[in-house]
Amino acid sequence: MADFKELNPLLHSQLRLAVISLLIGVEEAEFTYIKEKTGATAGNLSVQINKLKEAEYLEVVKSFKDNYPQTKCSITRKGVSAFEEYVNALQSYIDQKSKNV
Repeated sequence: MADFKELNPLLHSQLRLAVISLLIGVEEAEFTYIKEKTGATAGNLSVQINKLKEAEYLEVVKSFKDNYPQTKCSITRKGVSAFEEYVNALQSYIDQKSKNV
């Protein structure tokens, strides 16, 4: 495994990676938008967002809009760095294919 970089286990989850991938290109997104795009259940998405928040990869702001709760998520600088490192690590796996051909 010396030729392979370690993959960030927090981002190696399909749903957490999908959330980060959605947020990397936008300033912020509502919980309902992320839920719709990922196809996740509200409960599972909430758990995964909390894990990303605890790692300081996401900022989560809860408020009310027209008397309804509203949750908005945005990616932090630490989250952007973690995502870029994850993508670079994956690239090292892809690069191994060209070395072995």
